Amino acid sequence: MSDTANEIVLPERLRDVEAVRSVRTPAELHFTYTPGAASSRWLKGIAEKRIVGERVEPGARVYTPPRGADPQLGKPTVEPVEVAHTGTVTSFCVVNVSFYGGTQEIPYVTALILLDGSDLPIMHLVQECPVDQVRPGLRVEAVWVDDDQVGPTMESIRWFRPNGEPDAEVHIPGEDRALWLDSEEFNRA
Repeated sequence: MSDTANEIVLPERLRDVEAVRSVRTPAELHFTYTPGAASSRWLKGIAEKRIVGERVEPGARVYTPPRGADPQLGKPTVEPVEVAHTGTVTSFCVVNVSFYGGTQEIPYVTALILLDGSDLPIMHLVQECPVDQVRPGLRVEAVWVDDDQVGPTMESIRWFRPNGEPDAEVHIPGEDRALWLDSEEFNRA
């Protein structure tokens, strides 16, 4: 196949016109979300300033937010479990790029936060500290909106902030053994 086979041939009248590099156009999506039973229970708890996960039975994993079933056991999550408003940052991202409609001052941090009593982290903002002080293991607490603004939405939690507790131990993949590409098994060949 020759290089010319992949070339785009423009009509004569367009050959001296500058190529279009990007196009900006307004776009909107309007939709209605109807939560299922588990999500409805979750959102009702949020509207009451409670964070409620669910599990199959005592000793099983607590899913926050619940989705109605335990994916490992394949059974419905029928037992509500109220979890703490505190947790541990397990992973995070410093956001340095703004986007249309974004309200956060750049840079800001979004993090996976493992709430105390839950087995699944939630994603939320971390504020009230410099971005270079956010780290895995950082202990944080929820900051709620004023009572008159609380509703059945995750926006009822403004963000999480450091709570002053000592860092928790967080396992970082690869810190206790070589990552796959660095392993002896990979490099023996």
